[in-house]
Amino acid sequence: MDLDEYTPWLEAQVDESVRVHAAVHELLPVVVDVAAAMIATFRDGGRVFFFGNGGSAADAQHWAAELSGRFYQDRAPLPAVALTTNTSAVTAIANDDGYDEVFVRQLAGQAEAGDVAVGISTSGNSANVVRALRYGEENDLVTVGVTSTGEGDMNPFCEHRIDIPSDDVARIQEGHLLCGHLLCAVVERELFGDKAGR
Repeated sequence: MDLDEYTPWLEAQVDESVRVHAAVHELLPVVVDVAAAMIATFRDGGRVFFFGNGGSAADAQHWAAELSGRFYQDRAPLPAVALTTNTSAVTAIANDDGYDEVFVRQLAGQAEAGDVAVGISTSGNSANVVRALRYGEENDLVTVGVTSTGEGDMNPFCEHRIDIPSDDVARIQEGHLLCGHLLCAVVERELFGDKAGR
């Protein structure tokens, strides 16, 4: 394999990733709004639920882990839940009721009014994510869609949306990761003080 053949393409990928990350500057107001909703929920004794498929499932688990474990500082855990982690629940629901139900069934069993539901979908059209967000919107949850540009099926059910300006799935996921880290950092700093020195 001749690396020289790939260098221009790889450089273009890096340049596009840099462009997407720079565009997150424009998303900071909505990132702060979502962080504020999470903070209010945590202060009221509520929970934040994350869900998505594939790479978005990994993001859901990652962000829940940052909040329930630790991010920058040692502090009390926060009640953040990824609905992707209970494989018995996911597979039983998928087997009995269909894959479109795997998140909404769990959300209906655990969430209460005022909790935050964060649905992650690069297309904005994942049926199981859309169904869970619709349930959230209909049952007084704060609904957040983390997606890309365009009018996805989740749109009518999202109180807040973080839209990454790209149509490349890998770049969208990279933007999601940055925004997720920003959310976790703001939540942690606001609830526990500015002790993040690293």
